[in-house]
Amino acid sequence: MNGSLHTIPVNDDPGAARSEPYTLYRRWPADKVVRATLAEVPRMLVGSSVFTVFCHIEYAVRYWPKDREGPFDPKRFEDEFRQAMQAIAGSGRALELNIGGPIRPWIPQWWAEEGGRAVTFGSDAHTTDWLALRSGNAGPACCSPTRATTSFLTD
Repeated sequence: MNGSLHTIPVNDDPGAARSEPYTLYRRWPADKVVRATLAEVPRMLVGSSVFTVFCHIEYAVRYWPKDREGPFDPKRFEDEFRQAMQAIAGSGRALELNIGGPIRPWIPQWWAEEGGRAVTFGSDAHTTDWLALRSGNAGPACCSPTRATTSFLTD
């Protein structure tokens, strides 16, 4: 069973309204959106035991406001991504690598370095032909013997 985090609370009040990153980028500083999304990952993991694969760790990155902020630089959020990955790995779950968009090689690299043991491949295109077409690009990014020395790429 897959689990994904698409919305985060808009404030700290119990039962607060939740919103998606693409909406929050219009209301909050971009850094706050990414950090708040990643901080929500451990809370989601504790709140449910029904899923075995955490999907879309890069969900907020997809909507990064590059016109306002410039290209997304994962190194700015490395600690937060690694903490979220440690929580996912520590829960025994797999991490989905979404190959429906740009391949982000820093995700499997950091995942492995943080103790991640399993990955799955998925695509938001939701069609098997698209997944098959893109999977050839995912394997080398994920399973390269030089993954630990791969240079960081930005979107």
